[in-house]
Amino acid sequence: MNLRTFLKKLWHFIWEEDSIWSWLANIAIAFVLIKFLIYPGLGLVLGTTHPVVAVVSGSMEHDGSFNNWWDSQKDFYNAYNISEGQFRQYDFRNGFNTGDIMLLRGTPMSELAVGNVIVYQTQRPDPIIHRVIKKYGQGSQMYFQTKGDHNFASNSDEKKISEQQIIGKAFFRIPYLGWIKIAFVDLIRLVTG
Repeated sequence: MNLRTFLKKLWHFIWEEDSIWSWLANIAIAFVLIKFLIYPGLGLVLGTTHPVVAVVSGSMEHDGSFNNWWDSQKDFYNAYNISEGQFRQYDFRNGFNTGDIMLLRGTPMSELAVGNVIVYQTQRPDPIIHRVIKKYGQGSQMYFQTKGDHNFASNSDEKKISEQQIIGKAFFRIPYLGWIKIAFVDLIRLVTG
């Protein structure tokens, strides 16, 4: 069999054949393209190692309307000199949900501000995506404190986030698409568990 005939048969198998093996080959090709070409390419363009993250917890969800949510949270934010009017001007002021996909861009710490939603790494295995509630200096270093909109306070590992921990700033939300990743990870944990 010459190369041309082989390539024609391969093309037919991948794009036209309707068998389980063809489907599995398509899934494998999609995985390889996304993992090794698209994801790194997006990371290069957006200036971060994690250009796309799935939201895996409910820490940024708002229960009910903005007004109801604010009523349950206003004392905390007022203690940090964040008013309702200021919060309404923030990106993602209505939070976001488990299963959403967030697009990130690498942003220098000097350009990040209170109200921005950032992704950062702590001792936990998964990165955290929360809102900056305080930016402060200590010596020559700058730090952030964050809080999940749904949480009633900052966790201990959110009070002193350095520039080295920051992965990126969220700038776009795609609802529900992250459930694919969550389901896939849960399936792998179940199988390997």
